[in-house]
Amino acid sequence: MSTAVLKTEVRLFRREPGALFWILVFPTLLLVILGSLPSFRQPDDDLGGLRTVDAYVPVAVLLGLIVGGLQSMPQTLTGYRERGILRRMSATPVRPAALLSAQMTVYGGASLLSALLVLVVGRLGFDVRLPEQPFGYALALLSAVLVALALGSVVSALSRTTKIAGAVGSAVFFPSMFCAGVWVPVQAMPEVLARIVGCTPFGAAAQALNQAAAGHWPGWGHLGVLALWILLLTGAAARWFRWE
Repeated sequence: MSTAVLKTEVRLFRREPGALFWILVFPTLLLVILGSLPSFRQPDDDLGGLRTVDAYVPVAVLLGLIVGGLQSMPQTLTGYRERGILRRMSATPVRPAALLSAQMTVYGGASLLSALLVLVVGRLGFDVRLPEQPFGYALALLSAVLVALALGSVVSALSRTTKIAGAVGSAVFFPSMFCAGVWVPVQAMPEVLARIVGCTPFGAAAQALNQAAAGHWPGWGHLGVLALWILLLTGAAARWFRWE
């Protein structure tokens, strides 16, 4: 990956207020809004004694990943292809693959920064405990970032225009948010539904993050689901992606 291309993409990303807000600010803002509700700061038996704000920290972490991977990156990549930028790059020493790698680095880094911001605000603002199994949490989080980027690459591969990318991304975005627990935390889902959701990329990620936050090593079943999705989605993106 060209350092110059990466620096350029970072500068361009910093000039996108919409992407900066939805990836970096919105997940933390959602946590602050929820944490400001007195009832969300009380232990809930349906959540195993956790407070609702505790349960929503992993959800807010995943929300930044989902927005970056499924909404922002596909729009940018498809726009580059639609305007012929990738085709013109093919005639230069900088290959289009360098741009793709830079995009994934930028959005992956922004997603990780968003996750860190959520954890810090949760701890300082609402006394949410930091993950008690930090290495397992880091592994689950990195896997979640990779699966979000892989899924976003598939959306980019299937979309000929930015309008199509927006439509396809939105079609995948809302089910992904449900599986991550945005509307109902995974801990509060019925057992059968939780098992089904656990087979999806962000459902497995949510459960792995929850386990690590509670001090347990993430279940190998959840990590295995994430690894399988990463392989499948990466293979599909590589097969279907077109530079022109």
